[in-house]
Amino acid sequence: MAGIQSRRRLIAAGIACVLSAGLAACGGESSSAGGDGIVTITVNGMPPKTQPVDRKYFEEDLKAFEKEHPKIRIDAREGQMDPKTFSAKLAGGQLEDVYYVYFTDPAGLIQRRQGADISEYVKDMPYYKDLKPEFLQVFTGPDGKIYGLPNGQYSLGLVYNRDLFKKAGLDPDNPPATWGEVRAAAKKISALGNGTVGYADYSKNNQGGWHYTAWVYSMGGDIAVRQEGKWKAAFDSDAGREALQMLHDMRWTDNTMGSRQLLQIEDAQKMMGAGKLGMYMAGPDNIPTIVKQFERTYEEYGAAAMPGQATLGGGNGFMFNPKNSPEKIKAGIEWIQWKYLNPDRTAFEDKRASSSDVPIGLPLDRLFTGQAETKRDAAHAKYANVPTKNYEPFIERNGKIDQKVEPPNAQQIYTVLDGVMQAVLTKKDADIDQLLKDAAKKVDSILATVK
Repeated sequence: MAGIQSRRRLIAAGIACVLSAGLAACGGESSSAGGDGIVTITVNGMPPKTQPVDRKYFEEDLKAFEKEHPKIRIDAREGQMDPKTFSAKLAGGQLEDVYYVYFTDPAGLIQRRQGADISEYVKDMPYYKDLKPEFLQVFTGPDGKIYGLPNGQYSLGLVYNRDLFKKAGLDPDNPPATWGEVRAAAKKISALGNGTVGYADYSKNNQGGWHYTAWVYSMGGDIAVRQEGKWKAAFDSDAGREALQMLHDMRWTDNTMGSRQLLQIEDAQKMMGAGKLGMYMAGPDNIPTIVKQFERTYEEYGAAAMPGQATLGGGNGFMFNPKNSPEKIKAGIEWIQWKYLNPDRTAFEDKRASSSDVPIGLPLDRLFTGQAETKRDAAHAKYANVPTKNYEPFIERNGKIDQKVEPPNAQQIYTVLDGVMQAVLTKKDADIDQLLKDAAKKVDSILATVK
């Protein structure tokens, strides 16, 4: 979900892998280079001035990059992907040479030929072979060609209160791995009384639909599938019903979700910060928000992978203007690799970030495997300033379950699915079968517009 990325940037300056030796410098004069052979490219994704630490680091990196690459100049701009203005910017020649996208964007952009094919230019990129295939697949077209590169990702799991686990007689180093175990743990935590809630979930402002999507994925289902070239709703299924039945039973049979519903992320964070919530579905990036906003400590919280078979993952990356010359594409890849996909500078970034009270050691942006990830893990271990042992359950299991991305037209679908979540959590006699049937019809209409 797009909102989570902005929250992560607020706390993750310097945590993501950002760095290293680059590609061979692009050379030679062309229509995109000046008489001195210098190539200038426009890029977005520069943090706004309201994020002073991120902005400062970005500007430092920009200067360092240009010093190391004297034939490349970066014209950096604020902002990310805005679907409402994208096509107009492209048609009017205003689109940046290298532009920021969310994982939900590339499929449509590739289909509409609004991104450049960069396949031949990434072959010799350092650590390219170590990038996780599932994230490269996001930027792969039906023709098998590559149209972009990832630079950040998240996976939903469980954030939980280790102190409440201990008080309830649960092992905080062995958190639930199935929804049945979540349900059982929630009962024990709720039994502590004094307003303590075992498990909470969102159900409004599209966040309910977002989380229901993750529930369905974890149960082995899908929200939408492509059949004979057309997208269709797929959650009116055993997985879709099982997810809603579990939520219904935890809410009404077990009474472990509290009486207050229609929650969103800020509500769950507030409950966790007050020490009144055992678990909720979220990524590890929520923990610094809770710690800083409610003056808690990192030792109080743990992160576990999503229970079940799969999780909802998302992220962001960069694509390239289809009107770019080869020289601009090469320069853009050089910048993305150096700034965002460079394990060799992780230690430098971690050391710098640790001086600004940025948490080091959270399991964020695990884009690599192999040698690249080994280098990053070693750097994070050296400069870690959070209890990394608390996140081992997330790391160990998250890599073993499927990572699935959001459906097409996700935000419109989430609006529909919000209503499904709200009904189950506020009406004890909610008709689950009818809810799924009605929602599927609405989502089919939404998906009919996907090309």
